[in-house]
Amino acid sequence: MIEIHALIHTPFEKPGYIEQWANAKGYNISLTKLYEPFILPDPIDIDWLIVMGGPMGVYDEEKFPWLKDEKAFIRKAINLNKIVLGICLGSQLIAEILGAKVFRNNFKEIGWFKIKTTIKAEQEDLFNLFPKEAIVFHWHGDTYNLPPHAIHLAESDVCKNQAYIFNERVIGLQFHIEVTPDLLNEMLAGGSDELKKNKYIQTEEEIRNGIKFCKEANILLHRLLDKLEKKFAVK
Repeated sequence: MIEIHALIHTPFEKPGYIEQWANAKGYNISLTKLYEPFILPDPIDIDWLIVMGGPMGVYDEEKFPWLKDEKAFIRKAINLNKIVLGICLGSQLIAEILGAKVFRNNFKEIGWFKIKTTIKAEQEDLFNLFPKEAIVFHWHGDTYNLPPHAIHLAESDVCKNQAYIFNERVIGLQFHIEVTPDLLNEMLAGGSDELKKNKYIQTEEEIRNGIKFCKEANILLHRLLDKLEKKFAVK
């Protein structure tokens, strides 16, 4: 049995396919909704930590004071050698905790855009089943330098650091392969004010037309979660 805990920053960025995968396996997945009054669990009691996305930045502690507690919690989980998977904002939080600089990217990237995996990704057991190119969903304006000692796994035309792995157990994904059609609808309803069309921001219609890519994205995530499950089976 794997105990999975997810940190949620906004009602419209949920675990999506991660929750479907956990339910199908019979694993418990608990949530801390940081936008509501909360009590964080003891990280000793969890096996996997999932850190979801959100519209805020890692530097917004004055506006969102709970970010300080969240960062401390993530750091404890990493130090306890837990499996930690960060998506979008989650990957940025982990990058900062690992010593990297997080900053505004030159462009926002919102919509279905291609990522390319690196040669090092082919050498990583958890990522060598990823294709060299894949169309995945993006919704981010910030980016980060590669954390010290992390391995660079993927990039896009506008964002150099799209994925990394640290110490085998800590993974950051800037993109959203957890997105399902239902979750995509919630994200669009919650963040449509950001859809100011330019080269790297698609219209709502273009994003909805890309719903067909959800299935392949979820397959990639399924492979990753299965590999994590097998490689770090709870004894």
